[in-house]
Formats: sequence, C-alpha cells, structure tokens
Amino acid sequence: MATHNCERCPIRAKYDKNPRSLLGRFWRWHINFCPGWKKYMQAQDETVQNDLRMKYNLKK
Repeated sequence: MATHNCERCPIRAKYDKNPRSLLGRFWRWHINFCPGWKKYMQAQDETVQNDLRMKYNLKK
C-alpha cells in the first residue's frame, strides 16, 4: 500500500485544529479537486472513507 502525505499534511492539521482558519478553509476547498486526496480516499477501506466523509462533510 502506498503511503500518502495526506495523513501527515500540516495544512490538514491546521483544519483539524481550527476549521475556520484561513489555511483550514483553504485545505477544505483544496480537497474538492486534489488528485492526491482522491487517491488517498480510494486507498482507504469503506469504514475509514465514511468516517472521513462525516468528519469533513464530504459527498460520496
């Protein structure tokens, strides 16, 4: 399984800490089209994908 930087992304950590921060909002906007995030999501099992969708309010 390939490792993804998404798990260690400092900008994602900023979002997790404060979703309303400028960098947090940028990260949330960015994952709507980021090919790396899409690959990261596809590499996760269904349970983890659903948890991430709920946490980040993502559509399926």
